[in-house]
Amino acid sequence: MQLPKININKKYLKISAWVLGVFIIIVGIVGAVAYSKREALLKKIMAKAINKADKDYGLKISIGEAGFSGLSTVELQKITVVPKDRDTLANISKLRVGVKLFPLLFGNVKLSEVKLNDGMMSIVLKDSTTNIDFILKRKKTDSTDNKGKVNLADIASNLLNEVLYKIPDNMDVVNMVFKLNDHDTSKLNFQTFATIDGGDLKSTIKVNNGYAVWHVDGKVRPGKRRLSFKAYAEGKKLELPYLNDKLHAKLNFDTLQTELKNADYDGDNFRISGSWSVKNMLLNQSRIAANDIVVPSAKLDADVLVGPNFLSLDSSSTAYLKNATLHPFIKYTLKPHKIYELKLTADEQNAQDLFDAFPQGLFESLDGLKVRGKLKYSLNFYLDTKIPDSVKFNSTLTPSNFKILKWGKTDLQKINKPFVYTPYEYGKPMRDIVIGPANPNFTTLNNISPNLKNAILTAEDPSFFTHHGFVEESIRKSIATNYKEKKFARGGSTISMQLVKNVYLSRKKTLARKAEEILIVWLIENEHLISKQRMLEVYFNIIEFGKNIYGIGEASRYYFGKQPSGISIGEGLFFASIVPKPKAAMYKFEPDGSLKPYMRKYFSFMGNIMARRGLTPGDTTAYGFYNVRLREGLRQYIAPDSLAVDSAAFDDEDGAPVIMQDKNKSIFDRLFGDEKKEKRDTSHRTVILPIDTAKTKKELRQEKREERRRERENN
Repeated sequence: MQLPKININKKYLKISAWVLGVFIIIVGIVGAVAYSKREALLKKIMAKAINKADKDYGLKISIGEAGFSGLSTVELQKITVVPKDRDTLANISKLRVGVKLFPLLFGNVKLSEVKLNDGMMSIVLKDSTTNIDFILKRKKTDSTDNKGKVNLADIASNLLNEVLYKIPDNMDVVNMVFKLNDHDTSKLNFQTFATIDGGDLKSTIKVNNGYAVWHVDGKVRPGKRRLSFKAYAEGKKLELPYLNDKLHAKLNFDTLQTELKNADYDGDNFRISGSWSVKNMLLNQSRIAANDIVVPSAKLDADVLVGPNFLSLDSSSTAYLKNATLHPFIKYTLKPHKIYELKLTADEQNAQDLFDAFPQGLFESLDGLKVRGKLKYSLNFYLDTKIPDSVKFNSTLTPSNFKILKWGKTDLQKINKPFVYTPYEYGKPMRDIVIGPANPNFTTLNNISPNLKNAILTAEDPSFFTHHGFVEESIRKSIATNYKEKKFARGGSTISMQLVKNVYLSRKKTLARKAEEILIVWLIENEHLISKQRMLEVYFNIIEFGKNIYGIGEASRYYFGKQPSGISIGEGLFFASIVPKPKAAMYKFEPDGSLKPYMRKYFSFMGNIMARRGLTPGDTTAYGFYNVRLREGLRQYIAPDSLAVDSAAFDDEDGAPVIMQDKNKSIFDRLFGDEKKEKRDTSHRTVILPIDTAKTKKELRQEKREERRRERENN
C-alpha cells in the first residue's frame, strides 16, 4: 500500500529554512562570544565556588593554575583543600576534566574524561574532631532547613544520578593516595592507579606501602544505569587491618562482587535492583562468635525500594547460602513515626541443605549433624515505636518427615543418663557435679516438693509443660519492655532455653551462642529427644541458689537444713525469688533468720497467682512468709555491725556468667523492693558470707574489679 503524497507549500519551507538558519547563526554567535570569554567565565565560576566553599563549609580551596584545553576540557594544577583549623584534606598536582556539551544544555553535568596525576586525600581523626566534620555540620543544617519536606525516593534518585553522571567515559588516575589517620594508632594508606576505557574499569590499589595489593575491576555503563565491580587481592585474601585494630574484628574474603542491574521509579517508590556475592569470607568478632566463622559462598539478589518515607529490602529479594535459599524483607519507616519490620521466609527445601548452609564455626556443637526430610521457616516481626505494646513477633520452623540421622560434635541426648555438669563463674570452672544417683545431693523430680516446683515454674516458666521450647507471647512482651526502657530489662528465656544454654553451650556470650541455643531447643523439643520431666529434673539439680551452691539438694540443706521433699510453700517462694540473683540470697534475711519486710509483697503477689491456678490454697497471710526461717547455723553470718557492706557486690552483673537463670528477670525485686530504703535499713548491719571471711566494702569492690579483668582476658 502506497502512502498518500503530501504537498507542502514552498512558502512554508522557505520560512522554516530561514528560522533554522537564524537559530544556527545565533547559536554560533553565542558560542563564539562564550568561547572568547570562557577564560574569564571560568575564573568567575571558580571564584564563586571557592567563596561558597569557604562560607558554607569553612573550606580553604587554593588552585594554582586553571585554564581550558580544547572546547570543553578544563585543566587545573596545584589544588589544595584545607578545612578551617584542621589538617589538610586534599591536594592534587594536576587534574584534567572534560564535560559533555549536549547534556550541559539541559543543566546536567556529565563527565567525558578525567585525568589525575599525583593526588592525596587524607582523613585525620583526633579525639572528637576530624577534618571532615564540616560535612556533618552542613548536613545537620540542611536537614533542619528541609524538615518535613524530604522525599526519600527523590533523594535516592537524585543521589544516584549525581554518582552516575560523575563516572566519566574515560579515566586515567595515576598515583592518587587515600589516607586515614586515627589517633596515630591506626593508619591506612591506599595508593591508587585506575583506568576506564570504553566502559572497562581496571584498578590497582597498594595498601599500606605494599602490605597488600588489591584490584577492583568491572564494567561501567552509567548511561544505562548498569555497573558491576569485583574486588580481590593478589596472592592472598582481601583483608582490612583497620577493623582488627579498631573494632577487634577480623574480616577477609577471596572475592567480593556487586552489580547494579537497574534503577528507576516504580510508582512513587524508587527501585534499585542489584546483587552482592562473596567467596570464602572469614569473620571473627568476639561479640558475634568465639571463633572464626567461614562463609564459603553467599549471594544476595536484592530489590531495594526507597519510598517517600521508608527504606526497604523487598521480599522479592533472594539470599543464597550454598544450596539453601531464603527471602528476606526489611523495612524501616521514618515518618510520621518510626516503624521496624522484618520478615524471613525459607520455602520448603531439603533439611540437610539448610543445616549445611550455616557458616562453618557458627554452631560448633552441631557441626557434622546429619538429617533427612524437609524444612520450611517463617519469621515475622513488626514494631511501631508509637505503640510498642502492639509489637508482633512469630517464628515458625516446620518439619516434614524430618529425622536426625547422626549427631554433630555434641550428643543432644546426653542428659538422659547420668552426666557431669561443670558450672562456671566469671569464665572459670567451679567444680564437677555428677547429675545422677552417684551424687548424694542429686534429687529425683518425685522427691522435690510440689511447693518448690510450682513456685519456680510460676516465676520462671508457667507454660513449661505445654510449650515447645519457646513462648512467643513472652518474647513479644520482652521486646516491648526492652524498647520502652531503652535497655535489656526483661528476658524471654524458657527453662528449656536456660537448660540448653548451660548444659550444651560455651559460656561465651555471643550472638552465635544465642542462635545455636534456639536451634538446639527446637531440635530437642520437636524431636522429643528429652522428656519434659527429665529436663525439669536436670534443671532443679544444676540451678544456682547461692555462691557455689548448685541444685536443690544442696540448697535445701544449706538454707533450711531439710530435704527437698520437705520444702514448704514459703520456702519454695523464697527459692523462686533468688533464682534471678542467687548470690544476693543472704541479704534477704534479718539477723534472726526471718525474711526482710519488703519480701512480703513478692510472696503475696506470687502466692495469689499460684492460688488462682489451683497450685496452692488461698492465703491472706502472705503464703508462709512469716514461717520462713534461715537455718540457725547461718544466722551468725548476719550480725549487727557498724560496718556497711555493699550487697550489690554479690549481685550478678553484665559479663558474669549466670547459671540457670535469666539475670534480667528481677522484675519483682524492682516492683516490690526499695533498694535505697533497703540500704538505709541495713546501714548498721553487715552480712558475712559463710564461704568467705568478712571483707570491707573496699576489698569487695577490688575483688569485683579483679574478677571483671580476668573475665575480659578470658573472652
